[in-house]
Order: sequence, then C-alpha cells, then structure tokens
Amino acid sequence: MAASVDVVEFQLGEEHYALDIQIAREIVEMMPITPLPRAPEYLAGIINLRGEITNIIDLRDLLGLPASTEAENRKIVVLMPDVASGSNLGIIVDDVHSVISVHNDQIERINDDITSSISGYVKAIIKIGDEEDEKTKTLIIWLDIQKVISDLGYYQNTQ
Repeated sequence: MAASVDVVEFQLGEEHYALDIQIAREIVEMMPITPLPRAPEYLAGIINLRGEITNIIDLRDLLGLPASTEAENRKIVVLMPDVASGSNLGIIVDDVHSVISVHNDQIERINDDITSSISGYVKAIIKIGDEEDEKTKTLIIWLDIQKVISDLGYYQNTQ
C-alpha cells in the first residue's frame, strides 16, 4: 500500500492548486473585507471572524496571477495560527473543491533548475485522473503556503 497525504484542492482562475490539510483551520464563505490604509497590495484587508480579527491575503495577487472576474464561488481558507506566528490569517481563493488523498505515485517533484524562481513556493505537481490516458489527467500545483507566508515577513522565526 502506497503512502498518501491529504491536501485541500482549490482553484485560482482555471488552475487547480493544493495546500497541506494540516495548515487549514477552516474554509468560510466570502464576506465583506475591510481594507487597511497603506497595506501592501496583496493584503486585501481584515475580517471579523467570530470575534477574532483575521488578516486576509489575496493569494492571486501574492502569486502574481491576473485578477479574477469570477467572484461567485470565492472562499476564504483560514490558516492555522502557527503558520503566521500566532496571527489569524486567511487566503482568498476562487473556489475550494475538496480534500483529496494523494498517493506518493501521483506526486511529481519539480526540477529546481527550471523553476528556481518559483520552486520555493511549489512543493510538487499532483497528477489526478485516468491512469491509462495521460491527456485526461488533471495537474494540481501543490503550494508551500508556509513558505509563501514566511517570505512576507509575517512569520518571524521564533527558534
């Protein structure tokens, strides 16, 4: 039996992405976000989530992806507090599909030489779909959200 890992599959534009299930605290419906003055462009603002102020990051903006016109299914993935040194932090995604169990043989590590500028943010590529027909496989980009957040300076090394 091959080892497997659980990830949350979500969408930004037409592309499918994944993040580690352990760092996702919850997924909430999109709600009004209060913008903060002089905030960096990727910081959409803050929300009051059950009495807790939560910073909201626009993942599209952070990753340099074009803005979305599709706002219908947008969700906020609230991350575990330890991802951002105890801060409450959520990321905006276009849609959340499901939690999927991925077997090791479906995971392909990427070559650092080709993708050095993004390799820190991409853990691997996950191939889901028909074993027989390569053309029907869906490719899911497995993001290292912790690395993305730590590069923002949110995550201060506490060791």
